[in-house]
Amino acid sequence: MADDRPLGETWWRDPRARQLVLVGVVLVASGLAHAVVWAVLGGPWEGPVTWRKPILFGISGGLTSLSAAWVWSRLPWRRGDAWLAAATAWTLGVEVLLIDLQRWRGVASHFNRATPLDSFLYDAMGVLILVVSAVLVDLTVRLFRAPAVMPPEMLLAARAGMVFLVISCGLGIWVSVNGDLRVAQGLEPERYGRAGVPKFPHGVVIHAIQWLPAIAWAARIAGFTAVARRRLVALATLVTALLLAFALTQTLAGRGRFELPALAAILQPR
Repeated sequence: MADDRPLGETWWRDPRARQLVLVGVVLVASGLAHAVVWAVLGGPWEGPVTWRKPILFGISGGLTSLSAAWVWSRLPWRRGDAWLAAATAWTLGVEVLLIDLQRWRGVASHFNRATPLDSFLYDAMGVLILVVSAVLVDLTVRLFRAPAVMPPEMLLAARAGMVFLVISCGLGIWVSVNGDLRVAQGLEPERYGRAGVPKFPHGVVIHAIQWLPAIAWAARIAGFTAVARRRLVALATLVTALLLAFALTQTLAGRGRFELPALAAILQPR
């Protein structure tokens, strides 16, 4: 049963949230620090060995940890919650740490089996993200089944955001499997078909768990009616689903992110 307690309530003080908040803040700070390193040292943004991965994985992993803390704090307690939340936090932290380590070593963090150490670290990252994904699936199921402490529009935003996050995790696993299969064939790992980008659908909705609740919060602060708030969140959820559908269609068709054949045909000189 949702309620209307103040949205500014200090959810981060929930014992289950503390470790996730701590790790989340550290990871976001790490991502921003690596952005400074990149600004100073320079180098390409794309490629297997760039500062992009410590930056993006740090910020993205940190935001995911903070969002998991918030969701956990809104749910009724369950036996083992505190240690599971802490384990999830540090699992996320170690995964990003390994990615950072590989960049500082000057080698690729993903699809890298050049040495036994590289292979071990890559496999370890895969196991860690599988663990986190399993926990996020469990949190999502609980959010649908348990009486969460949230206003109706926020509950809708949280549920939709978590569903999109779980989908993104599943797509992330597909990115890894597809990449490994392509490496075995001597092909570029970060492609699907001719020019598809598997990380496009993976990345396009991974942060819906932040922007959908942010829209619900902003609508409440703006003084929208309860009905208007729910409709706004529902519309934002639909738009997010359409973005995901577009990204999946482009990728599975083997097209680049914004390669639109119909538009290209219209614009092509005759």
